[in-house]
Amino acid sequence: MTSPLARTALTTLGVVGAVGAATAVWGIGIERYLYTVRRHEVAILPEGSSPIRVLHLSDIHMAPWQKRKQRWLATLASLEPDLVVNTGDNLGHAEGLAGVRAALDPLRDVPGVYVHGSNDHDAPHFRNPFQYFAGPSKKVEDRGALDVHALDSYLQSDLGWHDLNNAGTVFDAAGVSIGAFGVSDAHRHWDRLDELPPVVERIATASPDVTIGVTHAPYIRVLDAFTEFGADMIFGGHTHGGQVRMPGYGALVANCDIPLDQARGLSMWTAGGRSVPLNVSAGVGHSIYAPVRFACRPEISLITLLPRSGVDSGHRH
Repeated sequence: MTSPLARTALTTLGVVGAVGAATAVWGIGIERYLYTVRRHEVAILPEGSSPIRVLHLSDIHMAPWQKRKQRWLATLASLEPDLVVNTGDNLGHAEGLAGVRAALDPLRDVPGVYVHGSNDHDAPHFRNPFQYFAGPSKKVEDRGALDVHALDSYLQSDLGWHDLNNAGTVFDAAGVSIGAFGVSDAHRHWDRLDELPPVVERIATASPDVTIGVTHAPYIRVLDAFTEFGADMIFGGHTHGGQVRMPGYGALVANCDIPLDQARGLSMWTAGGRSVPLNVSAGVGHSIYAPVRFACRPEISLITLLPRSGVDSGHRH
């Protein structure tokens, strides 16, 4: 006869197993397809400027069979953005570019900027998810190269977007002069912050209405430098918002050194005596080897930039 203690233990194990199975079914089979638009308003434009709508895309991690994701992304042009900011990791498979084309072609007439994530260069591979609790992931050799040159050709020649990998530029979007600078993937130490001061100086000479900083991985060194370089707002990705979050707590990991409470969404970043809005997108995709989202829906951000009106410059909506 089974003792009461043993029956209680078996019941507890059964409940834990059922909860775990239900969580896996939700995260793998349902939530990773619940694509979401996060909307924010940020007052950083000069007084009298007309608002502009910024579509922030990140971490698409496209594989050719991901038709549902491609179709959803292709609808985003209906949001009528004035500017696209793409913070990298567009590719997730050697044949992912065809899916990226299907997803982003409707945005051909919209000005844009982009930077690379490491997964625009290197194919994904399996990782033990518990290793992320030990700190940011390490480089793995011989992952297989992706065709980043074909991706660049598409983003620049077909879409007309500006490459901000350790570079900067000034351009117009909906009648607003935009200064923009960025770095390549700081997670792989491809950022060249020492090369940006003359770039930033040239941008400042053009006196744009607003200046943005763009990075894939929002490492503290990059966010501090961008703030001190005079960015009016910073855009980042990479974290996947934690990808698996604890309800009521938030992200458990960020795969970089950003504070966990800033690993997703709109917040303020302070450095060098300045505070600027920071938007970290949880991204649209995931590695093909980790097809799960829990309490962290795949997302894009639609950020309306407004004229300054004497109120705090970062607003959550």
